[in-house]
Order: sequence, then structure tokens, then C-alpha cells
Amino acid sequence: MSTGAQILQEKIDQALTGGGEKRIASQHAKNKLTARERIHFLLDEGSFEEIGMMVTHRSTDFGLDEQVFLGDGVITGYGTIHGRQVYVFAQDFTVLGGSLAEAHAQKICRVMDLAMQNGAPIIGLNDSGGARIQEGVVSLAGYADIFYRNVRSSGVIPQLSGIMGPCAGGAVYSPALTDFIFMVENSSYMFVTGPNVVKTVTHEDVSSEELGGAAAHSSKSGVSHFSCENELACIEHLKKVLSYIPQNCEEEVPRLTYTATDESRMALNDIIPDSSNQPYDMHEVISSCMDTESFLEVHKAFAENIIVGFARLAGRSIGVVANQPAHLAGVLDVNSSIKAARFVRFCDCFNIPLVVFEDVPGFLPGTDQEWSGVINHGAKLLYAFSEATVPRVTVITRKAYGGAYDVMNSKHIGADMNYAWPTAEIAVMGAKGAAEIIFKNEIKSAAYPEAKLKEKEAEYAEKFATPYRAASRGYVDEVILPSETRKKLISAMKMLENKVAELPRKKHGNIPL
Repeated sequence: MSTGAQILQEKIDQALTGGGEKRIASQHAKNKLTARERIHFLLDEGSFEEIGMMVTHRSTDFGLDEQVFLGDGVITGYGTIHGRQVYVFAQDFTVLGGSLAEAHAQKICRVMDLAMQNGAPIIGLNDSGGARIQEGVVSLAGYADIFYRNVRSSGVIPQLSGIMGPCAGGAVYSPALTDFIFMVENSSYMFVTGPNVVKTVTHEDVSSEELGGAAAHSSKSGVSHFSCENELACIEHLKKVLSYIPQNCEEEVPRLTYTATDESRMALNDIIPDSSNQPYDMHEVISSCMDTESFLEVHKAFAENIIVGFARLAGRSIGVVANQPAHLAGVLDVNSSIKAARFVRFCDCFNIPLVVFEDVPGFLPGTDQEWSGVINHGAKLLYAFSEATVPRVTVITRKAYGGAYDVMNSKHIGADMNYAWPTAEIAVMGAKGAAEIIFKNEIKSAAYPEAKLKEKEAEYAEKFATPYRAASRGYVDEVILPSETRKKLISAMKMLENKVAELPRKKHGNIPL
């Protein structure tokens, strides 16, 4: 081997060992993979092409001149997942704790720029102690350079963030600007200020896991979209989500080969309980209407009164939004509105058609909701649906009351096709509440007020708590048997395949944030 080749190989070997065998062993002892191992499991075998392997920092302060590592704590490059090109960066905790500084940030910005130029997803695998304090303000500048690219890329290419370890301080804002965040249980955490600062300021004694672990962010804050039991499961989830998403905003959604069969689903005819106050699980409706085992739920543990996720309908990728009567009766509230609005906007960004299953009794009442801004947050969902130009189809299964009826992709805010089951109740409010208001004096003066209330309640329900008044005005396109729902959805989506809709010319709207 020539001297030049020998030197090159030595440098490659040095880069491949990261922070050294001792630190790699320490990473493994924490049940964590190394950055290179994560890339190996994420990408197709042999497809990874590394960029910037020989990059090093140029700092000499505080002893950094004695801590120079090839790659500077982040591995960057491109490869394929199931044959589709992606760009990736993986922070290497074995090198200076994966800390971010000038050269580290420049490498990340480089692959983000390439992803934008070539219209392919960018995946970030975060495992970092934060800003490299020894480099001072250039570390902060590096974060801002990344944030700026996150925003410029938003809605153009998919951006996915895997949190594989610590992600604290300013570092959290890059994942927060991406489309989906995946966290690993018991080994990853995100927070702006750590437990020590929290204890000093608020006197709360809390662990890193309690403050910003996967469980907290997937169920309480909604910051994390997916909570995974280990790193391999996290990587598989990343790959699965990508399978539903196009490469960029200019492409159509992925399609799988599909052979039509009997599309009727007779079990749906019996799914709605006899009592309108009795819950049922909307997951059963979704799984019956979508391709077998194709539904991938997003934000599963957060705001469970609404369901969002990806599925396939006759092989075509779609987005699903559905009220969940089995949790809080499926009401809309602050968190469910935020959750659904975010998902609707993502689907619209990337040409993913939307199917909405509606069973909503209204917005959740109370001082807590009003003071938490349910008006603004509910308006986000209204805005998201109204702005969306992708094919949109709604199925009203049971309750569609008040303003929530309008918000849940009604015909009035641009839905393309609206179906209703015979059990649908489309009204300003429930029959009992309406009767108490409309017939207040008549009920009060009756010899038997309770009997009169039931009589008037039945009268109102017969007139308004059905789908037929709405259908007579064209607000519902068709009243269908539940068993025919899948067939109707497939037909509607095929009809809408070439939909063209454009928003009025403007810089951007002012969504109620």
C-alpha cells in the first residue's frame, strides 16, 4: 500500500472509531447504539455515502486543541431507505458528548442544503450534550443556522427527528421545527431547562425522565409524536412513517399495488350503539374502512379524544382524522384541536388526501378550556381544514353538533365529499338541550313537565337529529349504509385524483397561533 493510501486508511479508521473504544463501550452500556450503528440500521445495506468525514473544529481555547476528532461529533451523508433517497445526520455522543459548535453545525447545514436542492427527506438523529461551551457564541450561531434551514425546508421536504439521547436547551428547537419527533423510552429526553435549574427556580424536584422523557412528551406535552421502546423500534418507526410520505411537496403520495375485492364491511352496520350517549371505539371504524393493517397512528397517547394517522386506501397513502367517542365523548378541546390541525397541515403540505370520521358533540365547556384559549386553538383546526387543497372526504357516523360540525371538515369549509350514516345527528345541539330552550315556557306550564320535555325532545330529534335535513340542502352528498363506507371512500378518492385547487395569491395567511 502506498504511503498516501496508508495515511488515508489510517484517517478513515480513526474517524470510524469516533471517541474511542472506551466511549463506545460506555454508550453500549447505556443500551444505546452509536451514531454509525444507527445509520447502519436506518439505511439500506451499503447505501450510505458519508460527507465530511475529515472535518474537524478549528478552536484552541480551553484545551480544545488537544481534543480534535475527525468528523467533529456528527456523521452526515446520504443513502436510501427502501430504495428512496434520504439525507441524514447522526450526532456522535462519544465525541465531545455530541456537542454542537461551528464545524459540527456546518456539516448538518450542508446535508440540509443538499436535501432541499434535491428534494429528498432529511432525518436527524439527535444525541448531544448541547452547545459546545468552549466555542462560545459560534455554537449559538450554529444552532440558528440550522433553525433557519428547518423553517426554509418546512413544507418542501419531510423533516424527521429521532431523539436518541439528551436534547436540551436551544437544541430542542430544531426537532420542534421538524414534522415528526420520535423518542426512545428511558434513554432520551428533551427540555429547555434541566432538572437542576427547575429545582433552583421553582423548587420542584423532578428527574430528567419525568421532566422531558418520552412518556411525558408523548402524553402530556404532545411534543413527541411517537414513543418507542428502544432505538431499533424507533428506527423502524422512522422508516414506516416515511413509507406513507412523498419525497417532497411536488410529488404524489406513494401507492402500493391493490387488487379490488368485495369492499363492503357488514360489521359496520352494527357498530353504533342504540343509545346516543354510549361510546364505541372509532379505531374499529378506521380499520374496517382502510386497507388491512395499514393504519399508523400518530400522537397516539396525546389528546386521545381525537385520532390522527396515516393509512392506505386501495393502496394509496391517505391521512385520517377522527373523533374518538370512547374518550371524552370525542369532544374537541385545546389539545385535540392543536393535534389535528398540525396533522392536517402536514398532509396538505405533502399532497396526502384526507379522510375524516366525525362523531363530535361539540367543544369541551368550562373555565379551564376558555382560559386556555379554546377559541384560538379551535380556530387552528378550522383554519387548517379551510386552507387545505388536497382531496377531502368526511363521513359523519353519529353526532355532528354546533360549531364543531363546521370545524370537522364540513362542506361549508371546502370538503369535497360528505357522507352520513343513517345514525347521523346533524344539529345545533343535542335534542334535549334544544328542546329545553325552544319549548321552555311550554314545558314549564305543562301539567307534567318531564313528560312534555320528552315529547318535545322527540319532536326536535325527528326534525333535526337526522342526516336528512342536511342532505336535502346538499350539505351531505349522500346518506349511506355503514357497510358501504369503504366502497364510497375508494370511489370518491378515485374521482378526486386530479383535483386542482389554488389558494388566493398572498404571501401567507395569518393562522391564529
